Amino acid sequence: MTPELPRPVGFVLGGGGSLGAMQVGMLRALAEAGIGADLIVGTSVGSLNGAVLARSGEHSASGLEAIWARMTRDEAFPGGVLSQVRTLRHTRTHLFPNTGLAAIIDDHLGAGTRFEDLAIPLGVVSTDVHTGEPVLLRSGALRPALLASCAIPGIYPPVPHAGSLHYDGGLVANVPMRQALAMGARSLVVLDCAFPGHLPAQPRTFAEVMMFTAMISMRNQAALEAPMVAAEAPVVYLPGPAPVRLSPLDFGRTGELTTESYQAASSYLDTLDVTGPGLYGGPGVVAH
Repeated sequence: MTPELPRPVGFVLGGGGSLGAMQVGMLRALAEAGIGADLIVGTSVGSLNGAVLARSGEHSASGLEAIWARMTRDEAFPGGVLSQVRTLRHTRTHLFPNTGLAAIIDDHLGAGTRFEDLAIPLGVVSTDVHTGEPVLLRSGALRPALLASCAIPGIYPPVPHAGSLHYDGGLVANVPMRQALAMGARSLVVLDCAFPGHLPAQPRTFAEVMMFTAMISMRNQAALEAPMVAAEAPVVYLPGPAPVRLSPLDFGRTGELTTESYQAASSYLDTLDVTGPGLYGGPGVVAH
């Protein structure tokens, strides 16, 4: 039985690097349960997955799975240690160029795609470097907005866009629930891949140290914000699979993450009963 969710239904896709593969399994489970999005809001890797979903509409879960099956670390984070050192010495701000990320966007979404071309309304969240505030991007060229949302400080360069400079939205709104409400959602389905129970593995490189620090901030944001948003609307917070110690830069376990997140979300949705505003599930909840 499909849960009754007040419409418009907003899908909220959080950031988490390679852990974004979890969202592929969650989206497949949602499609099988007959739950679709009327609008989508994403941050960082969630903005990338959300953009693919928004462009293709209801039938994009299988397309996303094919994209993630071919994804490698070298595509998203090109260059070895020496290359990273050279980039950092030259720029003094980041380890990787965002050229690989831009190529991924162009390959799967199209170089000239605009928000207005999408089948489902999309919001992309970044952080304004000058104010430290979250910015909800909803119109114009899609590529610069996605690059801005994914610009993890120290990992990628900040991105000039819409007259300002932007960093990764995960700094201030990794799971952008309030932004989804601002877009008009009356119920939320949250696909969070940076669960409190999913700390990354012990960092062994400078890049992994940067990601580890970001993940700690991300998980605490969601734990604080979810109950407050749930006072206004039903928030279906999909569970994650059993905790895994995995670097957000490691793309070697995509299939495992996709399968286990699908199983967790599918089992949860089978028993879900939404009766009004409230938090159904929550950050850190895992399948047993």
